Formats: sequence, C-alpha cells, structure tokens
Amino acid sequence: MKNTYFLFLILIVCFTYCKSTKPVAGGKHDSVVKPETAAQPASVEINYADQSTWLLGYFKPGQLTSYPYSTWYLKGYDEYQLKTDAINKLLEINKENISIKIVMGTWCPDSRREVPRFMRVLNAWQFPTDKLTFIGVDDTKQSPVGEYVKLDIQRVPTFIIYKNNLEAGRIIENPATSLEQDLVNILTGMNNNK
Repeated sequence: MKNTYFLFLILIVCFTYCKSTKPVAGGKHDSVVKPETAAQPASVEINYADQSTWLLGYFKPGQLTSYPYSTWYLKGYDEYQLKTDAINKLLEINKENISIKIVMGTWCPDSRREVPRFMRVLNAWQFPTDKLTFIGVDDTKQSPVGEYVKLDIQRVPTFIIYKNNLEAGRIIENPATSLEQDLVNILTGMNNNK
C-alpha cells in the first residue's frame, strides 16, 4: 500500500510539471510570432557561426521563438519601436493578394537584427503567417531549396514582397527608411528600388 501511494504521488508530480511552454498554434493567423515564454539555458554563449545553429531551407517562423534563436529573436521583437504612421498606412492596404518571402541567415547579424523587427511590423499589420515563406541560407547565401537560384539573393536578410504572385519589391539587408515605410512604399508603388 505504501509503494502504491508513493507511485501515485510520483505520477501526480510528473503530470503536473510536464506541461509544454510552447505556444499553441491555432486561430485565423496562427500567431507564432511572439510566445509568452521560451525555455533556454541560462548563461550559455552561442556561436552563431557554428553550422549546427543554422536554419537551412524552408522553415516555420515559430522556430525562431525556440532556443537558440529566441535569444536574439525575442529581444529584437520586444525592443523594436513601431512607426505608427506607417503602420496605420499598412492597415489600409488589402493583404489578400500579398505574400512575402523572407530569406535570412541565422548566422548573420543583420538577419538577427531585422527579422524580429520585420515580424513585429507584420504582427502589427495583422499579416497572416500562412502567406509568409521563410528560407534559411548558409554563409555563402545558398539554400537547399528548389529554384532558389532564381531569387538572386546577394545579401541577407532579403524581404521579397509579392503582389498577385509578381514581385513588387524588396527590402535588402537594411530598410531605406523604416521597415514599415518601405513596405508601404513597395505596396503603393512608391518604391523605385528592387
């Protein structure tokens, strides 16, 4: 009887403490941009040049919210100050025929800076994650994705904005004005650069 009680107690403790802290996918926009928590080891130095930390090929945006990517993603997302005038303009733009490809390298400091900011902009714009395609590249900017070479990626991150399945413009490495305003300029035809 004593052993049964002890086993029962252990099972209760296990089931109580084994809950997942990962965000649950669901809803119209499948919000994976910013989870409530992200488990990560304390005080661990991460070498992003180490190939074992790279995301290559197609990946889901939710992967950026898990360790080791969460160490830079969550901080960059939280610290970015949105430009409300540009966000308000974005909110007036119909998203129905728009899709976006994000080509990035997790090893790249520019990608680690701009991608979380861009995701915060997209979240404020309420852009659906199912219209996003993430492509991870290595440090030679190559990716094991079919027809990747046609994207002509020279620098990362590169945000490619499509309207009606045609490329409308790109934000390459750093925005010309701000991520929000560059998106507005591309989507309203005020962008002269690709």
